[in-house]
This record gives sequence, structure tokens and C-alpha cells, in this order.
Amino acid sequence: MDDRRARFEAQALPHLDAAANLARWLTRSGADADDIVQEAMLRAYRSYDGFRGGDMRPWLLTIVRNCWRNLGADARRRGHVPLPDEANGVEIAFAGADPEEEAIHSDEGRKLDAVIATLPEEFRTVLVLREMEDLSYREIAAVCEVPIGTVMSRLARARAMLREKWIGMEGARHAV
Repeated sequence: MDDRRARFEAQALPHLDAAANLARWLTRSGADADDIVQEAMLRAYRSYDGFRGGDMRPWLLTIVRNCWRNLGADARRRGHVPLPDEANGVEIAFAGADPEEEAIHSDEGRKLDAVIATLPEEFRTVLVLREMEDLSYREIAAVCEVPIGTVMSRLARARAMLREKWIGMEGARHAV
């Protein structure tokens, strides 16, 4: 293996899970997410000489987001809009010892995933990057190519929408 490839792999591979997570949330399809991550890694490797150092994660996640945008633009040009693939959703596992408690937490995790999936893309993206990938506002701004103020605004609105939808869902459940 050549030195360039070894350096790239050392820097990029630790962020592969974050790239896959973002791609799954953007596409809502495991198969599409895998395709996007593969394309993003290829593009990142091809562009690696242009990487200016620093934290690789925001740079790589920006490429993932751009690949997702390109996939959507290509699909729209062809008149095809992919449907969400619920069978390949992200599982949130609870490591509790009590099976009943574990089932409750698992059910709440699926509901939370479903509510997050209903958020508009620009709000869902900043929420996932902040709350699940623990990126800073500056890193999210770089990934989304927007000012930090926009990130803060979108994150606040995403949290408010999430809270409102969750409360509405809980209220509907208790009304039955």
C-alpha cells in the first residue's frame, strides 16, 4: 500500500461510521446510504491532495452531503424520487437488563427515529450532526455550507419541531 493511501485511510476510516450515519439519515435508505458513502469515500480519496489538514470529519461529511444532493438531483432529472426504506432503518439498542424496560426503550427509539425522519432535510441534518455526531456549530456550518447563525437557528427550530411532534404523538397515544 502506498503512503498516500495509508495516510488517507488513517485519517478517514475512523469517521466512516459518522459518514454512514449521516447518509442513512439523509436518504432514509440503507442501500442508498451505502452507495453514497462509497461514492463519498472515492471522491474524498481522489481529492485528498486538496485536503488542507485539520479535522477530517467535517470535510468528509461535507462530501457525503454533496453526494446525497447529487443523487437527489440525478433522481429528480430522471423523474424518480426514492421512497424511504424503513426495513433498513437505524436500530437504537438499549443495553438494559430488564426485557420489558428494553422493549419500551427500543419502541421509544423507533418512535424518535420516525419523528426525526419527518423533519425537513435542513433541520434533520443539523440535528443529526449536532446530537448524534457531536459536531460543533462551526463544523456543522462547514458541512452544510451555511453561516453559524443559520446552524444555530436551524438547530433551535429542529429541536422545537421535534419536541412539538413528540408531545403531539404522546398526546395522541394517551387519548386512545
